[in-house]
Amino acid sequence: MNDLLRRALADAQLTEAGIASRLGVDPKTVRRWVAGRVPYRRHRASVAELLGVDEADLWPHAVEAGEWAERPVVEILATYPHRWAVPRPVWQRLFEGAREEIGVLAYAGLFLAEDMGILRAFAERARGGARVRILLGDPDGTCVAERGSDEGVGESMAAKIRNALVHYRALCGVDGVEIRLHDTVLYNSIYRADGDLLINPHAYGIAASHAPVLHLRRAEDGDMASTYLESFERVWSSAAPLG
Repeated sequence: MNDLLRRALADAQLTEAGIASRLGVDPKTVRRWVAGRVPYRRHRASVAELLGVDEADLWPHAVEAGEWAERPVVEILATYPHRWAVPRPVWQRLFEGAREEIGVLAYAGLFLAEDMGILRAFAERARGGARVRILLGDPDGTCVAERGSDEGVGESMAAKIRNALVHYRALCGVDGVEIRLHDTVLYNSIYRADGDLLINPHAYGIAASHAPVLHLRRAEDGDMASTYLESFERVWSSAAPLG
């Protein structure tokens, strides 16, 4: 617990939410600072200015030791050489552990759609209050056609999406589940459960199942995971609801 920061907030009559709003960060991030995490230097300076105190009054040890004294934030939890090499229990735990948000951004995601245990986890999490958003490629879109050509599978890519949609439609009647179709060039497939992400980078001429996977965890605004979350939101905003 950073009692210096907590007392400074109280003296300035500012809340964690108030600081978060002024800095443009998530309130949970400020909560972590109060709990003891040392912010990045740019955030330390901004907080000190808002509170009208010196940075050293809030984080004396960090200021004395310099920037490299900041606690390292582990953003990459694991790597896998191929998507097919990710053990199924990893996928299951990822989605079953979600409390607020599940997100899938892919062209087809057929391997998930065919897994009844995963679909059951989506439905159960949605019924538990989590928002479940599934973004698949538009099988009639130009980007899916181009991806099928790049992988050398032609119209099979569109067929995989249509097959996946047959499975995913079972979730359409579940409150909290939303499905949209996108016509976007994907550089990565994104599989999200709250702040944990499995990122499947795409490589030209290589099927997504044979491309690597990174397991990331969001720790701070502007970190690696945040970049992918922003990308997800951009595609979601331009996608069309499944008819």
